[in-house]
Parts: sequence; C-alpha cells; structure tokens
Amino acid sequence: MPEHESVLHSPLGKGTVYVNRYDPELLYPIERDINWKRQGVERTSLPFRGVDIWNAYEVSWLNAKGKPVVALAEFRLPANSTHIIESKSFKLYLNSFNLTRFGSEAEVVKLMQQDLSKAAGGEVEVYITYPQDRAVIGQLEGRCIDDLDVEIEHYEPAPQVLSASGGAVSESLVSHLLKSNCPVTGQPDWASVQVSYQGPKIDERGLLAYLISYREHGDFHEQCVETIFMDIWNQCRPQKLSVYARYVRRGGLDINPFRSSLNERPDNMRLSRQ
Repeated sequence: MPEHESVLHSPLGKGTVYVNRYDPELLYPIERDINWKRQGVERTSLPFRGVDIWNAYEVSWLNAKGKPVVALAEFRLPANSTHIIESKSFKLYLNSFNLTRFGSEAEVVKLMQQDLSKAAGGEVEVYITYPQDRAVIGQLEGRCIDDLDVEIEHYEPAPQVLSASGGAVSESLVSHLLKSNCPVTGQPDWASVQVSYQGPKIDERGLLAYLISYREHGDFHEQCVETIFMDIWNQCRPQKLSVYARYVRRGGLDINPFRSSLNERPDNMRLSRQ
C-alpha cells in the first residue's frame, strides 16, 4: 500500500458521485518522482525519455443542439511532465463532459489539452476518433519469450535474475505475462511488454522470470515501466534500450507507458486484448 499522502487521498478505492457537467477540478495529479525520491534518486537524472499513451473508449459530449456525440480519444502525456494523472480521476473528468454542450470537436480538444496539460505539468496531446472509424488490431514486434521453460521463485521485482553477456545484438523481445497490481485498491493490472535493445545478449529466461516477478507488486503502470527500464539498464548494460508496455483497459481507459534511451515516438497500436 502507498505511503505518500497524495496517493492515499486520491479518488481510488473511494465512493464517488457521478458528475456529468464539465469539471476540470476532478483531475487528480500525482507526482511522478514519488518512488524515486524514496530511493534517493533524482528522476530527472535517469537516462530515459518517453510518453504515456492513454486511450479512452467512453468519451461523449453534447453538440450545440443537445445531441450526444460519442467518440474515442488518445492522450499522450510526456514522460518529462511533473505529474501523472490518477486513472479514476481521469475517468471522472471525462464523464463530466457527458451532459455538457460544446460548439465543436475542436472546442472539446482545446479544453482537454488545456486541463490535462495543467494537471500533468507538461504539454499533453489529444486526438479524437469515432466508432465508425476503422480500428486496426496490431501486435508488438519482436520474438515472444512466453513459451520458455522457467522456474519462478519471485513474485516481487527481482532484478538480480537479469543478466547479459557476449557480443552486441539488436533485437526485440515480447512477453504477455506482465501483471502488477494497483497500489491503492490491489486490483490486477495486466499488460504485454516489449523490450527492444542493442547490446550484450540478454538472457531470455532471466528476463521472463524478471517480468513475471512483478505479479504481486503494487505500483502505477508508469512507475513499473520506469523500474523495468532502469533494472535492465543497470543489470544488462545495453547501449540502447526501449521498454513499451500495453496495459489492458480498466474503466474505459488503457494506459501504455513507453520509456527509451532514444528519442522515439511509439505507435499506438491496439492489441487483441485491448
């Protein structure tokens, strides 16, 4: 369970009143560096950049005549923003549009960008699509390592099982066995993860055991991915590294953190279980 006061006071795990009129005060930001501070680490000194891609499947507002508009939205929160946005508050914020009239989609997008950027402490991108638009199901590129025969001894993060050796290789490894838990409610968060790197060959059994070791770990999606990145970075010493997790949606939202030593912009492909 979290010890930081701002997490304990978030809307997660508490009863809430459904608000259907626009209210930006529903957004609840949480500092990105909470866990790193506990470890005595300055987050801005860490060797990654990236983005958190949020997909919302339950977005609606009223047009100027009071007719509902139903949409989907993609939000990109930069990893160098000062705060994440607690997921339940994000959902409540989106619900507050449901009975609010707007003159155009552009007005909605502008308002969302303004509110989310203020809450996150960084410039948030907002993109709207519609149910009639063609949705493409994709997959993470790379070799899936889930069929490896491994014995699992740890269900809390165990970076000591990671190793790499030999000459430099360039490859992407994928697993669908990542599971962590919400740090407030304890509810499970399921994800697929892609590790792309250039450097000494990573031991695949060790990597799989490490990813599975998150199974009883409680933390936010973003922090899990940052810890995975740093553990691989420190234990395996790659020259280049990217970690991309695609989490299964909860409450009409999915969160997909991407952290990389490179200046890359990840695709927002939708996986089969998203």
